[in-house]
Amino acid sequence: MTAHLKERPKTAMRPDPGACPVIETARLVLRPHKLSDTDAVAQSLADYQVSRMLARVPVPYHRQDALDWLVSQSSGLIAGWTLAITTGDDVHIGSVGIELRHGQWHLGYWLNRYYWNRGYASEAVHAAIERFFRRMPATTLHSGVFADNAGSLKLQKKLGFEITGCSQIYALARNGMVSHIETMITAGALRTP
Repeated sequence: MTAHLKERPKTAMRPDPGACPVIETARLVLRPHKLSDTDAVAQSLADYQVSRMLARVPVPYHRQDALDWLVSQSSGLIAGWTLAITTGDDVHIGSVGIELRHGQWHLGYWLNRYYWNRGYASEAVHAAIERFFRRMPATTLHSGVFADNAGSLKLQKKLGFEITGCSQIYALARNGMVSHIETMITAGALRTP
């Protein structure tokens, strides 16, 4: 059996950052999602001001959509992490995820609108990326923002992301194509917000 493993091509081995961690910051706890987060996720993503900035969130967004998403995230079938952003009393206020798509690691995040402009997104995204790079230091992490999402682009620039291009992608919530600024970061480029 050992000989068989030695003969397996390296491309068959998928890089893995390990189990979804619990990460504590000065004000937040990032933890794996639970099914009890369903109502909070549904409430946040039913807000068009949040969902319009995300590519894969439908409008309207219902509780069943949130439950389906949480089940898929906890299935173990998706490589990567999906962390709930919570305040100290375990109130779910958003999500930060790092997933393997088309052979590249991608970062995505969102925050309930009532928690915007408090630095929570910067704190959570930085903590997740920092932990990810501790486990996978040679990896390039890709992300991006819609061109009209100035706040998210500012967050990424502050953390050290570099703009790599622009494309048009379909946004479910907007039911149309949207200009998307593509970004990337490496471990050496990550800055503390």
